[in-house]
Amino acid sequence: MSSLSGKVVFITGGARGIGAEVARRLRAKGARLVLTDLDEAPLAELAAELGGDTHVLTALADVRDLPAMQQAADAAVAKFGGIDIVLANAGIASFGSVLQVDPEAFKRVVEVNVVGVFNTVRATLPAVIDRRGYVLVVSSLAAFTSSPGLSAYHASKAGAEYFANTLRLEVAHLGVDVGSAHMSWIDTPLVQDAKADLSAFREMLSKLPTPLNRTTTVEACGEAFVKGIEGRRKRIYCPDWVGVFRWIRPFVTTAVVEQRIGALTPQLLPKLDAEVAALGRSLSARTEALQKD
Repeated sequence: MSSLSGKVVFITGGARGIGAEVARRLRAKGARLVLTDLDEAPLAELAAELGGDTHVLTALADVRDLPAMQQAADAAVAKFGGIDIVLANAGIASFGSVLQVDPEAFKRVVEVNVVGVFNTVRATLPAVIDRRGYVLVVSSLAAFTSSPGLSAYHASKAGAEYFANTLRLEVAHLGVDVGSAHMSWIDTPLVQDAKADLSAFREMLSKLPTPLNRTTTVEACGEAFVKGIEGRRKRIYCPDWVGVFRWIRPFVTTAVVEQRIGALTPQLLPKLDAEVAALGRSLSARTEALQKD
């Protein structure tokens, strides 16, 4: 029997991408699921696929809204008796230089990717403490590196990593383990939408050195996450080489490396900004529709 059998797992951003893939894998191991998202149709479809109300509780909840997250956490405890594992997975990205990006889009990325992680953990943590459980915060390779045109995403994912590091210190003596997940490009709706919207994004990927230019499948990412959750790991990397960047982070910020990355900027950043301006938005159309206040 899996160590996850019977465990209650609370997942934000659970309707699509990594969240949905992890949910499928955890349910196959006997876990009970609490899935939150703003995307109602795929959330309902996934819940039905995974066994319906008996095994899955869904909540249409915005991670930016602490009362909504608290309501979802309370409903999870009421239905399943507690929460063992939290996956703070919801995340978005904006595109455009600091001079071009829509300020409201920049703010929204930080609110979802950092404040949303706080709200998720704040709402669920008492229940997790009761069960001496595990919290996994989704950060990114973006916490270790930088790319022009993605300032909000890099800043927010670095913030998510350090939130997880601080939380780990605060709850270790209570028997709760905390991990952070760091991925390179994963074939999620976030990356798919960026590729569809922005030829400059596709060009940037093509010009990055191997393996930074490769996209990993959602299935491979889900497998890595579940292994990490089972092992209550401090850090999860997907692919494995992402872990190297944590150790060479000081080198990544040296003048030599920054000059290499910066060499792409004079050509690609104006092109990216022009495409963002032509679109009239700094977020994907899907994200913008879901994230309306």
